[in-house]
Amino acid sequence: MKSDLFNKEHLAEAAPIPGMTLQNAKSVKYTVNGEMHARQGSMVAFRGNLQFEHKSQGLGGLLKRAVTGEGLALMAVRGQGEAWFAHEAQNCFIVEVEQGDALTVNGRNVLCFDATLHYEIKTVKGAGMTGGGLFNSVFTGYGKLALMCEGNPIVIPVTPQAPVFVDTDAVVGWSADLQTSLHRSQSFGSMIRGGSGEAVQLRLDGQGFVIVRPSEAVPQKVSN
Repeated sequence: MKSDLFNKEHLAEAAPIPGMTLQNAKSVKYTVNGEMHARQGSMVAFRGNLQFEHKSQGLGGLLKRAVTGEGLALMAVRGQGEAWFAHEAQNCFIVEVEQGDALTVNGRNVLCFDATLHYEIKTVKGAGMTGGGLFNSVFTGYGKLALMCEGNPIVIPVTPQAPVFVDTDAVVGWSADLQTSLHRSQSFGSMIRGGSGEAVQLRLDGQGFVIVRPSEAVPQKVSN
């Protein structure tokens, strides 16, 4: 049988070492030898001797998720084999977190990650209770983390001389040592007259970077 479908760019080949790699722009391949963690429902294929189990977040994590709406429904993948992960054909990117790093990420943008990374839901400091996406997932430790977003992300450097203001519905994540606060860019009079639709942003100060996607949040699909 012949087809462009069988070109090397589409073919899933055995990985030489365990761990995470990009299969293509829309999916991540993970060669499992032990344990890894992934978003529930994101596995699209696997081969080998693998078990998929619900991963508990503990009572504290469940309470935070119930109160904030932020969090990840995770599964633990254990055994030896290969698994492929994707979600709604979103673009995928791999971040390598080194010891001492801390990355805060919106839970909706997490696809899968190494079991050596620690995950915790935290309140975005200085953001109060206004806006969306103000309870994020903070990753520490070491290992690889696969992120996803609609379109190609924009990575913007943040410096003490140049703070960055981001739409809370478009932000993917930022280096966790940045200081956060809410910024109102619209006057009260403008809001009364109908406003611009961009009333409040998240302000990031310090030294680091912020990742935003080229679109605002899409309403979540309601499960029947």
